[in-house]
Amino acid sequence: MTDFIDIAIALLIVLGGAFALIGSWGLARLPSLMTRLHGPTKATTLGVGGCLIASMLYFPTHGLSWSAHELLITLFLFITAPISANMIAKAYIHGRHSHPDAPGQWEGDLPDGPGGNADWATFGVQDERE
Repeated sequence: MTDFIDIAIALLIVLGGAFALIGSWGLARLPSLMTRLHGPTKATTLGVGGCLIASMLYFPTHGLSWSAHELLITLFLFITAPISANMIAKAYIHGRHSHPDAPGQWEGDLPDGPGGNADWATFGVQDERE
């Protein structure tokens, strides 16, 4: 049974490392902020999560005490990564709408603003103070 778990741990570490490498490569090589968001928020999060799950399996299997640290780190990472990516994307879109001619902007199309009375977006909402 220990050999099977050791193989699973090794696979998780290799997959985690591969995902982390791919995510880091995407962060370094993709051309714009919106495309660069995918690397660290998806691939690298999965990579780090795989390594943390491997760590959670390793210690109890080899007679050491189980610790909830890896589980808490994994949960924190999986909860905060999408939220931070969403906030970065909103800030980028807001900046593109506010300063469309700013240098260093990606030349792709912007999504339409939500319009109406959408209150979740950082742009397109009528300011009640005006």
